[in-house]
Amino acid sequence: MEPGSVENLSIVYRSHDFLVVNKHWDVRIDSKTWRETLTLQKQLRHCFPELADPDTCYGFRFCHQLDFSTSGALCVALNKAAAGDAYRCFKERRVTKAYLALVRGHIQESQVTISYAIGKNSTEGRAHTMCIEGTQGCENPKPSLTELVVLEHGLYAGDPVSKVLLKPLTGRTHQLRVHCGALGHPVVGDLTYGQPAGRESQPFRMMLHAFYLRVPTRAECVEACTPDPFLPALDTCWSPHTLLQPLDPLIQALRAAPDPNPMDEGPGHSQPPPPCTKPLETEAQSTSCLQWLSEWTLEPDK
Repeated sequence: MEPGSVENLSIVYRSHDFLVVNKHWDVRIDSKTWRETLTLQKQLRHCFPELADPDTCYGFRFCHQLDFSTSGALCVALNKAAAGDAYRCFKERRVTKAYLALVRGHIQESQVTISYAIGKNSTEGRAHTMCIEGTQGCENPKPSLTELVVLEHGLYAGDPVSKVLLKPLTGRTHQLRVHCGALGHPVVGDLTYGQPAGRESQPFRMMLHAFYLRVPTRAECVEACTPDPFLPALDTCWSPHTLLQPLDPLIQALRAAPDPNPMDEGPGHSQPPPPCTKPLETEAQSTSCLQWLSEWTLEPDK
């Protein structure tokens, strides 16, 4: 994946209501700071000016977040109704996400379930970062769950590294980075949760990529799988030597897996409405949706 430019925007899914883009690393979704010469919002406005919505702050309704340094699949709703449908999927935890990463060290287990609770870090000098329960300064830790599958062992710039598939089952801020660090295998190139200062100078980016995304909205199933960026042909510093789990069968399993069950809404509401039906949205639901869609813009840049 080439470095980002305003013209260089990869679309991996497109319909009347949604786009899924393959976001570049080190590109913010948007920014109010004039110094940011390149953002995803600017890329979208340049490539799809006809799709920009003047009723939104940034022209496009981003359905979820990716950290500044994370690349990969990001869903964009093209109208208010589609944004509301996506909001319900995220709220009900019906979205399936999987990430690829290169992490420090050779993980010996083939699969690991990481269940450290995650909270905000109140330690001086660590503002806007997260930490696991039991560490100093950890405030309001919440249950967090990540499934990890080891794909390959190898070397990155001569250091032992594992290539892994990560499936977050909860959606805490910086969850995958915090969980990998807590496991003792931080993401390669992670300057916040990785190795001590000065030890991450070799990687040109943080090696975390949103690989697969499925958002089963009422009208359509938004599903996208992005190209694998962690290949020796794309980065000669990465040299795998032991294959533990092929990626293709895992992709097939992701595609074949049923969507996570929606949260229990009481008797008579255990099943989602049939596809392609769109009940009218109440004013309260609309307000809740708009609040949810705007909340992430209030968070500090990551």
